[in-house]
Amino acid sequence: MEDSELSRQFASAFGTEPKIFSAPGRVNLIGEHTDYNDGFVLPVALPLRTRVELAVRPGHDVRAWSAAFPDQPPFIFPLDISSAVHDWADYVGGMVWVLGGCALDQGFDIRIESTVPVGSGLSSSAALMIAVGRALQNAFNLALDDLQLARLARKAETDFVGAPVGIMDQMACSLADTSAALFIDTRTLVHETVPLPAGAELLVIDSGVRHRHAGGEYRVRRDECHRAAALLGVAALRDVAERDLNAIGALPEPLNRRARHVVTENARVLAAVEALKAGDLKEVGRLFLASHASMRDDFDVSVSAVDALVESTQAMTGVYGARLTGGGFGGAIVALTERGRAAEVGDAVIARHNQRHRDFATIVVP
Repeated sequence: MEDSELSRQFASAFGTEPKIFSAPGRVNLIGEHTDYNDGFVLPVALPLRTRVELAVRPGHDVRAWSAAFPDQPPFIFPLDISSAVHDWADYVGGMVWVLGGCALDQGFDIRIESTVPVGSGLSSSAALMIAVGRALQNAFNLALDDLQLARLARKAETDFVGAPVGIMDQMACSLADTSAALFIDTRTLVHETVPLPAGAELLVIDSGVRHRHAGGEYRVRRDECHRAAALLGVAALRDVAERDLNAIGALPEPLNRRARHVVTENARVLAAVEALKAGDLKEVGRLFLASHASMRDDFDVSVSAVDALVESTQAMTGVYGARLTGGGFGGAIVALTERGRAAEVGDAVIARHNQRHRDFATIVVP
């Protein structure tokens, strides 16, 4: 939608002209469940974006409205909000809460519209929080750089919303672009761009199976990783290497498999960075497949519909590799294909998949 049309809709809802800001979703190429273990990740920004329109208003209340729920009235909450209401507005409220000490001295109206699918493992929540953060940064002249904004958004999502996420999503939505992957050391937050080879193309398919990070099995996996690290005598699983796999194997079930995934996944991220730099697409594809098998068998975060998509995609001509992307328990897959083949492969895969599975898969990229 054009900015002029967005402004018109905002003016219709709130009676004033807004400024417009946005942030992208992201797809993680490899490095799953490693960020909260101080490990390595390799996301890239998506062309899909979350856009927010914001206008400062008198008083100390916030009025927030989402185009995804056009029949709902705006959520209204004070600038000194202190607790979540367990709805989409928590992601706006969380940013207000975390920036509360940064001179938010007036209320505002805000409208959200997004093309990032919710619950698909493509960082819809981080895209929303970074977009809101950028709007507030501009409206209130906050001296924040992109990394500071990412760290604040992560604090808002973990401490206010209650989702025990790592830092990858917020950094990707704040710092990444669509032309290169962003290699991140989540312990030091040192990051570098890794260009995508010209001969490759990304395919992202949403399985239609939704997930949530604010509780459930995601939280269990995080706790299991922390228990495994404690038994191994390290601060985080980042501090364990593949040479320690015998010690990992001696851990009780399922902690042994959880730790093995994180340790081998960290090694796969480092290998993928080198393979991308060398233009070795076959090696990147092999690493994708190994990562998916590890997530399925050791970390137990895949589901049958996602496994079927990976298998069908991998069987297609012109595909180097495919894997579950994101936290799992549903969500999306990412595949690396020969340039010019992604759309053709995606169309064929979902046509077959949607005849056999209840959840309706869709192509996200391209």
